[in-house]
Amino acid sequence: MSEEFDFEQYWLNKFSNNLHKLAGQDIKEEITRGSENFSDATSKKEIVSWSQKAIDKLESLVDKEKCIDIMTKCACQYPKKDLQDIKKRYEVTRDIDLVHDMLQEKFELFLKDDLKLNNEDFNFVVNKGWGLAGIKQDNKIIATKIPKSGYFIEYMKESDPEKKKVYYCHCPRVRDALKTPKARLSPTYCYCGAGFYKGIWEEILQKPVRVEVLETVLNGGDLCKIAIYLPELKNSVPK
Repeated sequence: MSEEFDFEQYWLNKFSNNLHKLAGQDIKEEITRGSENFSDATSKKEIVSWSQKAIDKLESLVDKEKCIDIMTKCACQYPKKDLQDIKKRYEVTRDIDLVHDMLQEKFELFLKDDLKLNNEDFNFVVNKGWGLAGIKQDNKIIATKIPKSGYFIEYMKESDPEKKKVYYCHCPRVRDALKTPKARLSPTYCYCGAGFYKGIWEEILQKPVRVEVLETVLNGGDLCKIAIYLPELKNSVPK
């Protein structure tokens, strides 16, 4: 029997490896100190407290661009095998609009077949432009995360804005931080979530893309919005 998946150990291993590769062993050891024995069994309060200090250290020891690089590489990734049809179409057509439409079609099938949303909830998500494909605006895409699928019903029913944020976020560490009184986790952490979209578009385009966190529940927002700048379009990255 395979060992049960442990999110904390899985994420911390990625974080540690990225720190080592991009910032060096000394900085890695300084930032990860205290997390050596963390697992999903570790108290949430301890994990939140350590996370606050770790991201603060990261911001003080590493420049902003490298911080973003480290955090985006910690992201959970969309399965690459499920992007191969879109990737191949782009290789043939070089048509960003076409592959963006294909990504939206894939997302809508996910809402219907996997989440099994009723028509009202389906239209709510699609009409707002939330989800995998986001909204294309000339040289960039604005992607707004949907509420975590496991809490979607609770999110839709909840009226308390602060509780909605907890149901909304996909990351267990952030959800725990939002539920912890006086906790303060830097929005830099949310570049981990932005890495999800970075991975999608880099797989499709086979070129690096830049992402920017525009709004997050960690900086007072109600949603998490990420800009993806497309390198194939002229002036795609603001100067």
